[in-house]
Amino acid sequence: MRFGEHLRSSMIKEFYWYYIAYDDLKKALKTDFVTEPSQENPKPDRKPWSEDNEKDFVALLESELDKVFNFQRIKSEEIVRRIQSSEADVNDVVSRLDGASDRRQSLRSSQSPPTDEDFLLLEQILSDIIADVHDLAKFTQLNYTGFQKIIKKHDKQTGWHLKPIFATRLNAKPFFKDNYDAFVVKLSKLYDLVRTKGNPVSGDSASGGNQQNFIRQTTKYWVHPDNITELKLIILKHLPVLVFNPKKEFEEQDTAISSIYYDNPDNWEFYQGRLKKTEGAEAIRLRWYGGMKSDQIFVERKTHREDWTGEKSVKARFSLKEKHVNAFLAGRKTVEDVFAKMRREGKKSDEEISNLEQLAREIQYRVITRRLQPVTRTFYHRTAFQLPGDARVRISLDTELSMIREDNIGRVRAGDNWRRMDIGVDYPFSQLPPEDIERFPYAVLEVKLQTQAGQEPPQWIRDLTASHLVEAVPKYSKFIHGTASLFPDSINLIPFWMPQMDVDIRKPATRRFGIERPVPSTSQSTNDETPEDEDSDDDAAQLQASQQQISGPARETEGREEDHPLFANTDGNVLDIEERIGARSLDEDDYPLYDSDQESTEEDELEEARRVGGMHYYRLLAKQYAKRTGSGLVEGLKTILPRPRPTSLPPPEQSGVAVIGPQRTIKRFKAPKGKRIYVPVRVEPKVYLAAERTFLSWLEFSILLGSIAATLLNFGQDYITLGSSWGFTIMAALSLLYSLVLYIWRVDKIRKRRDVKRVYYEKWGPTAVGIGLATILLLNFGLRARQAGFIAKDAGVGLKNVGGSETGEL
Repeated sequence: MRFGEHLRSSMIKEFYWYYIAYDDLKKALKTDFVTEPSQENPKPDRKPWSEDNEKDFVALLESELDKVFNFQRIKSEEIVRRIQSSEADVNDVVSRLDGASDRRQSLRSSQSPPTDEDFLLLEQILSDIIADVHDLAKFTQLNYTGFQKIIKKHDKQTGWHLKPIFATRLNAKPFFKDNYDAFVVKLSKLYDLVRTKGNPVSGDSASGGNQQNFIRQTTKYWVHPDNITELKLIILKHLPVLVFNPKKEFEEQDTAISSIYYDNPDNWEFYQGRLKKTEGAEAIRLRWYGGMKSDQIFVERKTHREDWTGEKSVKARFSLKEKHVNAFLAGRKTVEDVFAKMRREGKKSDEEISNLEQLAREIQYRVITRRLQPVTRTFYHRTAFQLPGDARVRISLDTELSMIREDNIGRVRAGDNWRRMDIGVDYPFSQLPPEDIERFPYAVLEVKLQTQAGQEPPQWIRDLTASHLVEAVPKYSKFIHGTASLFPDSINLIPFWMPQMDVDIRKPATRRFGIERPVPSTSQSTNDETPEDEDSDDDAAQLQASQQQISGPARETEGREEDHPLFANTDGNVLDIEERIGARSLDEDDYPLYDSDQESTEEDELEEARRVGGMHYYRLLAKQYAKRTGSGLVEGLKTILPRPRPTSLPPPEQSGVAVIGPQRTIKRFKAPKGKRIYVPVRVEPKVYLAAERTFLSWLEFSILLGSIAATLLNFGQDYITLGSSWGFTIMAALSLLYSLVLYIWRVDKIRKRRDVKRVYYEKWGPTAVGIGLATILLLNFGLRARQAGFIAKDAGVGLKNVGGSETGEL
């Protein structure tokens, strides 16, 4: 779908007049004709793009930017006020609930306890606010994409380079930079209070729950940036945002998670093991939460276990002070010194401390003996959804995912330190060169379920994971993706999802799923404030008063920027760090969201030709009718002619398979030159046993053939029996040799986890054996029949001779 069509179909009716006037901006890019269109010349040349045209276009563009920015700002402030008002209402209702249960407080006991209708009304109000946040996020995303597209079209058609210059204007009014995480956290808390009727689930937020007698299932999905806010709002209506410190105000830095992965760059042992999922494969990483000032570093080891072993994959860790990390990894600080303070405090049992010491000793030994070095850092902001103290359902969404090089190959990055110190948590790390960072284009959704055997996950989770909002990517790993992307000269074995990174994962909505605005109720809100009572006049005044000068200096580009009409009334304010970083996104080729490079559609050309008239219009009209007729004939022939028909799949709700449209697109992905894609293969012990059973079956068959050959050789008297015996002997020997080679080859491929078809299916061996046996039997039958014919012929000649002699004698 072209962006213009997508914009028109995605507009929210209430926000209609505040969207970017994309069609008007497109028309502004077209200059007047040199001569009026006529029948002889229906498409005359247009006048060249002039400075006056540029000034008019920039003025229109600035007015559209002002309109979008001011509406987004005022709407965001309105949502803040509504959340604050709803928070006061919820606290009032909850306080009445507490007062009804505590009769000792005379003031509260006089108030009537809240009813179910009160909580239902609050839930409707919060659902309406959630829908507003969703609509505002969609509004922001569509308009930001619209500005990117129209600037790209301007630079392509006119030859005037506006894109790098307009970045400063766009960052001076950064309507697209609003972070909705604070809204999500606040709405999650309020909605959880209302949903549980003032009795939210309490527990330790850091608790992992009881792991015994539960089967843990983890699935990973990619989420396109367009769907991140909507996905968060959907999840918070079922699970609250997990906040470790509810008393602290939300800060974006609190959600930052950074991890340093270690490996040996000479053999990439840990990368290979984690990619191939070999039994016992390990990953060692150092993780901290928050900013660079965090003093608590977690040393973790993840160990992969195959299901057939009866064990589960394990993640074990212990904490360490940041100042002791280098000494611990180098072996200068012993394990006993690390846990000496813990033993003195006595907060943990001796058994727990002993287990931690054993873990620390093993990690220290591996780092030293295998010469492990920091290679890859992963950074992301995590939003976790979980009931406190209940780990049966845990959902985490990682956004702004970045992978950064930590090695010293080529140049010094981390040096002798365990991590590099030239960066922190300042996403998008614009100070790094492109070869040092990989910015992942999607968010990563991880769903962890702990359900009893045979128990189905909740229906809303099944609907979520089967919706158009997510793309399933089994076995996705941030460490594997980052290492494969950042070390292309060293890594030749890449994961299966790497060649698919250029495929757009967005899908059309196949069914109604997502945020829906609640049905309007006749009841008033708890603060008795109608939409007409809100500060609509003030909002309108702000919209008019905010048409002001756009400040912000121009960055250095080709030519004199102060001569460009975009900078006609600047006051020379210096961009701050956020604006400089945000300006970077427009300096690069934007993500190909829509096929909008060819915006002049056939309908536009036909409409323009219709106004001109003449033969040109009739030619275009005939061409369009011929095209439609041809398409109709092709579809009709496809329907009438007998041909193989694809099997129609059941609805997605029944099979769990999302079918997009009536057609399927099959694309073969190939690895880059010099690299090989590793396809994950699940290998269980029964695969080895099946290979052994197949080998034993071949041996049994070969022994049977050898027995037949020996019997014929011992009891045969003529050359036919001897020939058949040799045939069966050769067949038995070839079968023995073939089965031995095949068994060794299969075991080797299974051990290497190679997805080879002949490992599980063999068509040439049985075919050759069958043809050989048939040939031997037919030859034996033919020779025997021929021998019988010779004997009968000789017997007939003998009888004839005998009869002639008797007649002569008579």
